[in-house]
Amino acid sequence: MRVVIGVDWSDQAFAAVTQTFHLYHPSDVTLVHAVDLGILQNPVVAQAGNVQGYEDFRRAMVDAGRKALDQAATMVPPEIKSIRKINEVANPAQLILDSADNLSADLVVVGVRGRSRLSEMVLGSVSHRVLLHGSRPTLIVNGASRKVQRVLVAIEDRDDADRIATWLTKHPFVDPAELCVLHAVVPIGVDDPYDAMGTSTWWAEAERYAEELVKSTASKLMTPRYSVSTKVTTGHAVSVIEEEAKNVDLVVITSHGRTGISRFLLGSVSHAVVHHVTCPVLVLR
Repeated sequence: MRVVIGVDWSDQAFAAVTQTFHLYHPSDVTLVHAVDLGILQNPVVAQAGNVQGYEDFRRAMVDAGRKALDQAATMVPPEIKSIRKINEVANPAQLILDSADNLSADLVVVGVRGRSRLSEMVLGSVSHRVLLHGSRPTLIVNGASRKVQRVLVAIEDRDDADRIATWLTKHPFVDPAELCVLHAVVPIGVDDPYDAMGTSTWWAEAERYAEELVKSTASKLMTPRYSVSTKVTTGHAVSVIEEEAKNVDLVVITSHGRTGISRFLLGSVSHAVVHHVTCPVLVLR
C-alpha cells in the first residue's frame, strides 16, 4: 500500500501520522508539507510590494517545513523502509492531491482542525479541499489517534457495499476488528392511517431490502481479521451515523463524488459525517 500523509506543525497532523500506522502497515510512505506563503508565494508580488526580508522569510518557512517532515518521519515504524519527503512552496491541499496522483497513492491521510462548516466555507481548510477535490480513498483524522477495535461500516446501496467490502478485504487492518455494517432507512414523512398510498407495503419492502443488504455485505467481510454484526435503523443517514459513531474507533463510508451545484443541492453524507463525528473517518471513492 502506498500512502500520502499531509504534515504541518499541528497536533492534528501528527495524530494523522500515528493513526495511519494504527490502521495499516504500508510499504511506501510519502510525507507532504506545503509551505503556504499566500500572496507572497510569488516573488514578483513580494518585490512589487517591497517586502523586506522576503528571501530570509521564505528560507525560514521552508526550513520549518523540513523540520516538520523530519519530526513526522520519526513516527513512522522502523520496518517501513520507503519514506519519501516532499517540501515545496505550494497550496497545501493541491500539493497533497498532486503528490497522491503522481505517486498513484492507495490512500491519502490528513488531520482536521475542527473548523465549523460555516467557517470552512469562508476560509477553507486543507482537509475540506482534499476531501472535496480528491479522487482517492481518504482518511480524515479528527482528534487524537487511537487503536482501532470497533468500526462502523455505513452503507447506502449495493455500490457502496461492494466498494467497501472490496477495500476492507484487500486492505485489512493491522489488528483484528469488530465491524458493524449499518444501513439507515430514511423515513418518507407520510402518515396515512388508511394507507391509501400503499406506504406500508413500500416500507416493508425497504426494510427487507435493508436487511438483505447488510447481511450480504457482512457475509463478504467474514474473514479471520473481522468479526461482523449488522444493524438496520430508521432515520436520516448523517444523524444515524453520528449517533452510532459515539462508540466506535473508525467510521467507513463512501463518497458519491458530487460536485458543484448537485453537491450544494443534494448535500454530501461523507462531508457532513466528517464534521459531525469525533473519530477518524475513512472515505472510499
